[in-house]
Amino acid sequence: MELDCEGCAGCCVDWRPLDPAAAGSDRTGPRPPLDDAYDLVPLTRDEVARFVDDGLADTLVPRLFEPAERDDSVRIDGTDLAAVDGRPVFVVGLRNPPKPVAPIGTDEPRWLDACVFLDPTTLQCRIHDTDRYPRTCASYPGHTLELGAETECERVEAAGGGDRLLDDAPPADLPAPAFGPQALGATVFAYPDPDDLDGVVARLRDGAGTAADRARFAGAAVGSRPGSLSVTRERMAEARECAREADSWVGRAIEAWTERAGADGDRVALDRDARDRLVRETEDDAGAPGTPGWSSEG
Repeated sequence: MELDCEGCAGCCVDWRPLDPAAAGSDRTGPRPPLDDAYDLVPLTRDEVARFVDDGLADTLVPRLFEPAERDDSVRIDGTDLAAVDGRPVFVVGLRNPPKPVAPIGTDEPRWLDACVFLDPTTLQCRIHDTDRYPRTCASYPGHTLELGAETECERVEAAGGGDRLLDDAPPADLPAPAFGPQALGATVFAYPDPDDLDGVVARLRDGAGTAADRARFAGAAVGSRPGSLSVTRERMAEARECAREADSWVGRAIEAWTERAGADGDRVALDRDARDRLVRETEDDAGAPGTPGWSSEG
């Protein structure tokens, strides 16, 4: 598997406003997500715990699902949710605030939802090759190739984004997929107290989730035990409290970008120098780790 990612960011950006027909979907199963985030990255329990322990829980967001046919379900805030034994199932991913980016060969920056760790200037991941880099990102598009499905790389190519998927042989050392029989308690979690989610589900459904709402699910994920519905209550409570107190550069940058952004797909009314200066002020000066730049890569 060999990729050319320079100037692309197709799997890190919601580029549906640029080319709705070419952009695909990250729907990996029959259960529609409650949100409309594009390419949400499902994290493992250990990855969620690492972000929480590192004070970066304001990076995280839960995703709940509508039930598929014959699924167990639970109804909260007027919404039927996929469930296991009456407990709503969810994954935890990375937030996607609007950023001024120029991906996939666009001539000028647009306001597009993008991964919190995507540097809008270099179009590189700020945590690539670190212990925080998600397994899902590191293995993409290996599982997609293994299933014979269309990759984001191929969608970018079809939209005129150059040659991206240079070798379509999936790696031999792929980790277990995020969704499967082994996923319960490891990547797919079940919230143990559905009665506590009154109002929470409605806010998440409407895109108005609060830090406290997000912390609930981060705590439940950290407290989960792989392969079971069991949750260690003390560990869940500690992680939830730690998540609520998170105040990192990521959270501050999300607030700043959200306040500054135009509508989805709007052109950014700044020249290149002004945009780069805005990125430095919003992310780099706030504590964001840098990126090496494409010229330094082999």
